[in-house]
Amino acid sequence: MKIAALSDIHGNLPALDAVLRHIRSQGADLIVNLGDIVSGSISPAETADRLMALDLPTIRGNHERQLLANDLAGMRTSDRFARAALRADQLDWIAQLPATLRIADEVLLVHGTPESDLDYFLETVTEAGCRAATQAEVERRAGDGPERLILCGHTHVPRSAMLGDGRLVVNPGSVGLQAYEDDLPWPHRIETGSPHARYATVTRTKSGWDAEFHAVEYDWDATADLARANGRPDWVMALREGRC
Repeated sequence: MKIAALSDIHGNLPALDAVLRHIRSQGADLIVNLGDIVSGSISPAETADRLMALDLPTIRGNHERQLLANDLAGMRTSDRFARAALRADQLDWIAQLPATLRIADEVLLVHGTPESDLDYFLETVTEAGCRAATQAEVERRAGDGPERLILCGHTHVPRSAMLGDGRLVVNPGSVGLQAYEDDLPWPHRIETGSPHARYATVTRTKSGWDAEFHAVEYDWDATADLARANGRPDWVMALREGRC
């Protein structure tokens, strides 16, 4: 079985379409979507339409949860932009998405960790910044579920970790946004260092699951121009260079 894992599209339809074309060229038995789907400054409604038509196994991320809140004035810019652009049927689709999803008891889909859509799984934030999580940290966050493969997103960093019991945790990276800054729990930045759209394929073999990471070209310059036109000049460098 070969699974293509997508995460953190953030309304970047050109990147999503490029990734879907690449998946078709590579082949996959199943495509899954790990959340943070539409919030951003590019094409939230069009991205929702594309994914609703595909009907992929999909979970919500923290941004789906946030943009459904009734406090519009308290929303951050990306969620507020998406909320204003989405139709009622698209909001209904988002509202019914589960927080986690198991596939055949062997694969678990989460956005952050099994316990939280905001916690980082394979990274750890300290007062000094963001670093790769230690083996002990990953083991603790994974818990003791029966699944052999855990697919996560949220941090936009392509990374995998093998647990001591042979389970594999994979973050495919972000389809739509290759850098961002956050201030929780301490100020930090995430940067992949290139503008390529990211995803991963994970294949079940006789010895377990193997992950392969993919970086896909698309027209990031035109997409950055659209973000600027939509009032987000802070996204331009992230889209064009993968840096903040």
